[in-house]
Amino acid sequence: MKKIIVPIDFSEHSEFALETAAKLAEKYQAELLVLHMLEMSDVMFTASDNLQNQKAAFFLQLAEQKFEEFLEKDYLKDIQVTPIVKHFKVFSEVNDVASENNANLIVMGSHGTSGVREFFVGSNTERVVRNAEVPVLVVKQRLSDISFDDVVYATDFSIESIEVYHKALMLIKSLGAKPYFVHVNLPNEQFRSSAEIEKKAVEFFEKAEGNLDKLDQVFYVNDYTIEDGILNFANKIGADLIAVPTHGRKGLAHFFEGSISEDLANHATLPVITFKM
Repeated sequence: MKKIIVPIDFSEHSEFALETAAKLAEKYQAELLVLHMLEMSDVMFTASDNLQNQKAAFFLQLAEQKFEEFLEKDYLKDIQVTPIVKHFKVFSEVNDVASENNANLIVMGSHGTSGVREFFVGSNTERVVRNAEVPVLVVKQRLSDISFDDVVYATDFSIESIEVYHKALMLIKSLGAKPYFVHVNLPNEQFRSSAEIEKKAVEFFEKAEGNLDKLDQVFYVNDYTIEDGILNFANKIGADLIAVPTHGRKGLAHFFEGSISEDLANHATLPVITFKM
């Protein structure tokens, strides 16, 4: 992990993300790219009107000053920090910034349950998750440490998810964490018998790993919803992190054949990391 991007808006939750990213940067000797969005119309930057240009310059200078003050944190002193100020649609363009800088991770803050309509429903965080090719770590509170020892990885054991499984497993290993592979069985048309689920898991690991060594890390959970099953299992084992694949533009609501909702990330007090399929 060499470069970590943190989009901020000067809110308390973006500071939670910044502090978390700083701890990760310190642990992995990574560079921190701190990104701020300046929501101004392109017209203000391209207009020939002198007053408009002056306004644009003023707001840009004001944002840069506030940005500089926001970054005056003790926990950033020994970390390589690169501030980046973008204007207008930067949150939908975070993936471009990540690609241009070869970033390995994006860390963002979220209001969680206190902002149900703000997160994963047309929000900045949702746009980043949907567009990002790199993993996105979403935090909802200040983390006392980043020792992600136990990670719940939600899976439906589909063959199409093997590639994202490898990406997730690589990052989980880099964190020094133990993965728990969780499949949630529902009491509806998606219900599968134990034999059916086990057969699917065997086929998945045979193709993904060439062996069945990880079967002892697989857990089958019965619940009324996918998100409840994941959250209940995570709470049961005292997990530190939840990892979830996403279909990108379709969002988390279309993972697990369209059954899981954005409520997972909203209701989880734990940090959630997403991996685009």
